Amino acid sequence: MTEATTKELLLEVDDLHVSFPTKRGEVQAVRGVSFSLYKGETLAIVGESGCGKSVTAQSLMRLVSTPPKSGSIRYKGEELTTKTEKQMQKLRGLEMGMIFQDPMTSLNPVITVGEQIREGLLRHQKMSKDEATKEAIEMLRLVGIADPDKRMKQYPHQFSGGMRQRLMIAMALVCKPDILIADEPTTALDVTIQAQIIELFQEIQRKTGVAIIIITHDLGVVAQIADRICVMYAGKIAETGTSYEVFKEHRHPYTEGILKSVPRMDGNRDVPLIPVPGTPPNLMNPPVGCPFYMRCDYAMKVCKEVAPPRTDCNESHYVHCWLQDERAPSIKQLHS
Repeated sequence: MTEATTKELLLEVDDLHVSFPTKRGEVQAVRGVSFSLYKGETLAIVGESGCGKSVTAQSLMRLVSTPPKSGSIRYKGEELTTKTEKQMQKLRGLEMGMIFQDPMTSLNPVITVGEQIREGLLRHQKMSKDEATKEAIEMLRLVGIADPDKRMKQYPHQFSGGMRQRLMIAMALVCKPDILIADEPTTALDVTIQAQIIELFQEIQRKTGVAIIIITHDLGVVAQIADRICVMYAGKIAETGTSYEVFKEHRHPYTEGILKSVPRMDGNRDVPLIPVPGTPPNLMNPPVGCPFYMRCDYAMKVCKEVAPPRTDCNESHYVHCWLQDERAPSIKQLHS
């Protein structure tokens, strides 16, 4: 995060809870998530599948089937959880844009690319069709699509996977929103295209100052693009810090576990890959204490019985783990 971005707070999420009713019971998908986002920064939300990352992201724009059960989402000081659907429709696309996981299922196969990109401009910016067309062509050019005039008349199936992802980025950014939410934007893309998409995010952020929330389980992507990282587990934030703090000075055993399960890029083949043992808890009946208790090598009795409080390591780094309590035994294995 640059010096200019440390001042302007765009988004505050405080104690957010989101649940889904099912025939078997209530799924507590998001359980007390809190974080903030500043202008021009990139915040990554990482964790295993099913940990609540996507539900958290979609809840910010009120795209989930049920509204938040409790908690607060404030955008530029305005509370979003109390806004009507009509009010949210004015905000989506104009103030906050979103890129979904699978671009092919997010694009309409029977409408030209040009029409789909123009739609947001015609809806929010009150442009003429000719003005919207010129703006859409410039946006396609910005995201690196060659011959944009010709491409505007084509359909999504005529684009490769990487090009379709660029189209989604163009559609999300065409109205120049302050916040871009990218849900697994590099999934199913080969490593070369992944690198191009990451570079594109960085270039667009430099040019527009947009703040980015990236949802992913790919720590390689996170290491390249994130200013700050939230590590999620079982619907909760386990640890939050700058990219350096989470990678090099992490305090939560779950963060340690997911880092150990990723191949190293320093060429040290003597370091084995160690997967996190076990499976995440059932969120229809979540644990009373620490949700990582059953999978943690350092679990104590208190971890099973009482949810860990937040411990602030410094102004940017905090963790929910009983190991940070002054009464807990010293754990020297972390970071080794």
